[in-house]
Amino acid sequence: MNVLVAGAHGQVGQHATELLAQSEHDVHGMVRDEDQTEAIESLGAEPVLADLTEDVTHAVEGRDAIVFAAGSGGDDVWGVDRDGAINIVDAAEAEGVERFVMLSSINADQPENSPEALREYLRAKAEADDYLRESDLTYTIVRPGPLTNEEGTGEIRTGSDLDRDDVEIPREDVAETLVMALTMDSTHGKTFELAAGDDPIERALEDPLGD
Repeated sequence: MNVLVAGAHGQVGQHATELLAQSEHDVHGMVRDEDQTEAIESLGAEPVLADLTEDVTHAVEGRDAIVFAAGSGGDDVWGVDRDGAINIVDAAEAEGVERFVMLSSINADQPENSPEALREYLRAKAEADDYLRESDLTYTIVRPGPLTNEEGTGEIRTGSDLDRDDVEIPREDVAETLVMALTMDSTHGKTFELAAGDDPIERALEDPLGD
């Protein structure tokens, strides 16, 4: 597939871009700043300059799939995490993109269970997720717990409502989950939570809701 990674310069985005570049897919990494393009090239991907808050038509044109790993870092949750996501969903629909994998967050559907400082961000993510679900795109929404920089293990657990006692997960495993979900029909139309676990990623994604 011809895949666009939105937020390719972010921590999860870089891992996902590199994984895709090592695969049979044709990968493009979308970044906002020109000084980030060299880093994308070093990962083996073709950089695309585009700003989520502006017209992104040229970035999604000709793509088969989009991995949305962008984030505001808390600086503009409504403008980037919600409206930016909505903007690229609209562009993807208009350009005939078939597949969309969204990086969301655990507790997006229940922000009151998170610290006050995160609640506005989670509400913005929830609205973006809802918008994607109502679109015509073949979507997957992945909601990981708190992200760590530990080395990935290749093992996860998924579900619709994970035990909140231990839901941290390495960014590398989140990125691998996003990439693997792209080609797994079992993840189509699914929204699931994600944490470190004991199941190989591919096996876990065969039934991400544990149905």
